[in-house]
Amino acid sequence: MKVPYEVDRLRFGPAGIPHAAKKRSVIEGVKKVAELGLDAMELEFVRGVKLSLEKAREVGKVAKELDVVLTAHAPYYVNLAAKEEEKRKRSINHIVTSARVLHAAGGWSVVFHPGWYMKRAPTLVYQIIRDALKEVIEILESEGVDVWIRPETMEMKTKFGSLDEVIKLSLEFEKVLPCIDFAHLRYRENWNSEEHFRSILEKLEKELGRRALDNMHIHVSGIKLDKHGTHLNLKESDMRWEELLKVLKEFNVRGVLISESPNLEEDALMMKRLWEKLTSQETS
Repeated sequence: MKVPYEVDRLRFGPAGIPHAAKKRSVIEGVKKVAELGLDAMELEFVRGVKLSLEKAREVGKVAKELDVVLTAHAPYYVNLAAKEEEKRKRSINHIVTSARVLHAAGGWSVVFHPGWYMKRAPTLVYQIIRDALKEVIEILESEGVDVWIRPETMEMKTKFGSLDEVIKLSLEFEKVLPCIDFAHLRYRENWNSEEHFRSILEKLEKELGRRALDNMHIHVSGIKLDKHGTHLNLKESDMRWEELLKVLKEFNVRGVLISESPNLEEDALMMKRLWEKLTSQETS
């Protein structure tokens, strides 16, 4: 399976259709993203893949014309470690369907929540998820679906998705790389400092090589340290997002950074403006 293109820089966008879009359609969302000065958007399939292949191709045409890179989030109810075979097969299908539709739209990277431990040994759950992901990869390879597949770092320690686990999965398959959700890692590991952010990128580069930093899929938001891990707008949280962006710039990362804050495009724009400021300082 060959990824169709590399992203030329770190791009910024919202998780879903911007609030400012007048119509709640994906095409209008892409147009609003470009109008706002953003250059990426995540297709939210979290409650099911409801975008047809035909419509996805239309979306992709608009995105290409407007230079907006598309990613996708597979349904929330994916659990590749489900105890029931039927649920595991459905989860495989959710990821495959998400990737097919994203590929039809000329998209780049699909992220998914890997699964739950459900009181089982992490090593056992790893094996189950790895085997299910192998099925996903084999189906997509057979169909020529060329997108990155991204197991996401997760917030709860009852869920599979530590940094080490998603890195290990990525070592198993050529076209699998992590989605690094910094809010989730802030919640799971209490990582929320420049030193923590730097250690994450150092580990990615050491374990996965420079290609991991050249092809990053990143989620950023604030997060409430409650039992739900509720997402917050950056300015309403303690997330040290400015330090994070400085470290991302230090490592010269490329790829897509998606704002999962409730205000979506507002935080995406705020981060993009700081990134541009850091870039101009670097070149001056």
